[in-house]
Amino acid sequence: MKHLSMHVYGLVQGVGFRYSTLQVAIESDVTGTVENEMDGSVKIEAEGEEMKLYSFLTKIRQSPSPFAKVKTVDYSFSDNLENYKKFRVIG
Repeated sequence: MKHLSMHVYGLVQGVGFRYSTLQVAIESDVTGTVENEMDGSVKIEAEGEEMKLYSFLTKIRQSPSPFAKVKTVDYSFSDNLENYKKFRVIG
């Protein structure tokens, strides 16, 4: 199990990005959270098997919402787990 932290930049607020991310997380079998940030980015915390997290990251980079435009994704992996029970949208 790994922890993946992401900040997604671009047109990612007000376009259904968080709820599309929720769907991708469920399909990818990862747990965690997604929330809007004050700077217009979206913060994602995800946990799961490493290969599932890489698949999740790839799908997020491709923009899960048809109305969003992902420009940049900053991310990092760690071994520090929060042990999320499910994936949820905050806010």
